[in-house]
Amino acid sequence: MSRLRLTVLSFALIMSFSVALAQVQVEYWTHEDPNRTALEEELIAQFHAEHPDIIVTRVTHPSNTLAQLILTAFAANRGPDIFNMETFNEYPYIVNQRVVPVDPVAAGFGSYDAFYDAYLDGMLDPVTVDGVPYGIPLELTNWAIFLNMNVFRDAGLDPLTDYPKTWEEMMEIADQLTVRDGEIITRRGFDFRYPYYLNFMVPMAQQLGGQLIGDDGESAIVNDEAWLRVLEYFREWGPHGRNLGGPTYANARALFNFDNDDIGMMESGQYQIARIANDNPDFLPGEGWMVVPFPVWEDAVEDLAGAYYGHYWMVNAQSSADEQEAAWKFIGTMAQFAEEFFARAGLLQASQEVLDSDTFKNHPYSDVFMADLGRAPAIYYGDASPQIRQVLQDAVEAVMLQNREPAEVLITMREGVERALRGEY
Repeated sequence: MSRLRLTVLSFALIMSFSVALAQVQVEYWTHEDPNRTALEEELIAQFHAEHPDIIVTRVTHPSNTLAQLILTAFAANRGPDIFNMETFNEYPYIVNQRVVPVDPVAAGFGSYDAFYDAYLDGMLDPVTVDGVPYGIPLELTNWAIFLNMNVFRDAGLDPLTDYPKTWEEMMEIADQLTVRDGEIITRRGFDFRYPYYLNFMVPMAQQLGGQLIGDDGESAIVNDEAWLRVLEYFREWGPHGRNLGGPTYANARALFNFDNDDIGMMESGQYQIARIANDNPDFLPGEGWMVVPFPVWEDAVEDLAGAYYGHYWMVNAQSSADEQEAAWKFIGTMAQFAEEFFARAGLLQASQEVLDSDTFKNHPYSDVFMADLGRAPAIYYGDASPQIRQVLQDAVEAVMLQNREPAEVLITMREGVERALRGEY
């Protein structure tokens, strides 16, 4: 080999090694979503082409295990550089200083003022502490009721007029739709999204004047009458009552997409629409399925829908300065494609630009979701929100599966929430 060729080869190897050394690698953990996965993998490839010095590795986990996996990773000081979860799971990472504030310059917004101006009022409140934001929205979600029109017709009901407007009607209509083989349910008329009790159980109590946390921030489960009504409802729903469903059955949302006569109604967000289209393109909106508002009690004192919550991209405080800057640069790039996230995955990043777009306006049942969002409370979030959700889960399972008296369970539930607020986990 000539000395010139050897010199050129050596120089090329040195340059390749230098580029490799200069590359910043960031790891991104998120929950599974086939529609979003396809889009994000395209955007990651595009981002890398534009930023060859940054390597983004995307890792997906099931949505029901992601929170525990991230908690375990952070406990071992090996958390991902970027992650997203529901508001109530993410907020403790802010107050415990495990994530860093948004870098508006690296993310392409230029300033905090421009960052806040890009989103609807209040959208960033759940990730803002002392006036400082710690996350960029991946999605803002509220749930409505998805209804299988074919199941309604099979039961002799008109889905356009006979859908449930109240919780009392929900129980009666679900009973009409339910099919059993002895005591075994073969078709549920409706079932809840267990164990996401902050999303639907708390608003059910709030409709009756109940509060999860009192105005003083220390008392819990305010208004016994409201909470007893809710607990009694779940006991009546379960196997010791009308036997309409419960947390031991398969996830209702997972069954709905396939129009297989297993479920009549379920709770979900706009993202479900893209998943139905992906899983079962012949199951059409307005023909096979429809969306109706979140029910209220007949004697409700507040007209509230299901709670809304967000998923926010956050950045690990233990990542290096270079990794944090690269992470915000990547997240900011993803946020520029808000309309694509909604069009392809049904995820609303709650920017005015998306809401004003034809993509949003022409999307099936956007009007129902937006009307419900207008009457939706924010989901409870705080340092102890994961523990409080577990207390609610234990209470519901006690009345539904163990047939315990609601009055007895109410006492235990209140004590559990108050202990969580005091940090006595």
